[in-house]
Order: sequence, then C-alpha cells, then structure tokens
Amino acid sequence: MPSQTMTLVLYVVIFVPFIYFVMIRPQQKQAKQRKALLSGIKTRDVIITAGGLYGKITKVKDNSVLMTIADKVEVEVSKSGIMSVENREIELGKTK
Repeated sequence: MPSQTMTLVLYVVIFVPFIYFVMIRPQQKQAKQRKALLSGIKTRDVIITAGGLYGKITKVKDNSVLMTIADKVEVEVSKSGIMSVENREIELGKTK
C-alpha cells in the first residue's frame, strides 16, 4: 500500500506543474495581451472585428468604440468584438 501511495503522490507532483505550464500559464499570458490590446485602443487605430469588418476608430467609449467602415458609415462595436489592431502590434503591454 505505501508503494501505491508514493506512486500516486509522485504522479501528482509531476502532473500539476505540467498542467500549469502547458495550459494555465499560456492562457494567462494571452489574457494579459488581450487586455493590453483593448486598453490601448485609441482613435485613428485601424481594427478588425470578430465579424471580419475593417475600420478606423473615430471615438472610444467605456465598453465600445465607434468606427468608420466606409465614407459616412459609422458603426458602434463592442470592445470585446475587436480581434486585432492592424496599424500596430502590442506585446505584453508595450507598443512596438
């Protein structure tokens, strides 16, 4: 019995850090980058929405942005619907 318990403890000691470094840590890093992307949005940024629309931001609100997608065509998009900012790259909160 003690041998089985030690084997189980050994598996847990090996498995838990593996799960952390393979699954949890990359998700945290990605969430941090996404938060930096959304908090760094400013007017005149060119963005792509989750629906595939390209547009230029004309006004930033708390939870949404107004973007121009064509001449005299302005739509309001939720910040959570923004997939990327095309005219700049953000890596861990730093603008390149």
